[in-house]
Amino acid sequence: MLAVKPPQVRTLDMKLEVIVIPVADVDRAKQFYGSLGWRLDADFGFDDGFRVIQFTPPGSGTSVIFGKNVTAAAPGSARGLYLVVSDIEVARKELLSRGVKVSEPFHGGGDVHFGTDEPHLFGNVRVNGVDPERRSYLSLASFSDPDGNGWMLQEITARLPGRVANDTTFTSAADLAAALRRAAAAHGGHEKRTGGHDVNWPDWYAEYIVREQAGETLPT
Repeated sequence: MLAVKPPQVRTLDMKLEVIVIPVADVDRAKQFYGSLGWRLDADFGFDDGFRVIQFTPPGSGTSVIFGKNVTAAAPGSARGLYLVVSDIEVARKELLSRGVKVSEPFHGGGDVHFGTDEPHLFGNVRVNGVDPERRSYLSLASFSDPDGNGWMLQEITARLPGRVANDTTFTSAADLAAALRRAAAAHGGHEKRTGGHDVNWPDWYAEYIVREQAGETLPT
């Protein structure tokens, strides 16, 4: 008798919206994250000493909070906090212009892992420069806040299959613009191969962007 798979039913949405980071000096942390250009959403203080501050990175659906009596974790103990960007070199230059000490771009060497204790942050195998083939997920750079909480920039231009649902979404105008530029470059190659102007280029662009986000084979 053949086993019958139960129907796939969408569960209630569970959106990751807040990550707590432990800091020792709240005002110093507030100044640092404000200097990154992140949006200050809240700074609430209470008579019992509790204080919570919330910041949101540009285009992010997830925010960070820190403050007094917010977490029992040791200050600076947060590691592997990823900031996904469409162009790591542009993102790095932006942070440098704001006075943030950011590592040079790096990628992994061969089939080895970046490290065993903390992925990418403290690994003993880092190859300088972006991934030679500029493959999605593989180009990184790191920086820390004043307490030592470790952040990672990761360049992602095409998602792996299954990572993105059927809907195509963008968290900012900049992300959409970057996707359009990649589609335009690919479409230029398409027109060279076909030998003429493609009057249906909007459909081609749309197909390219949707497939790219879903991690599917891109049109040629």
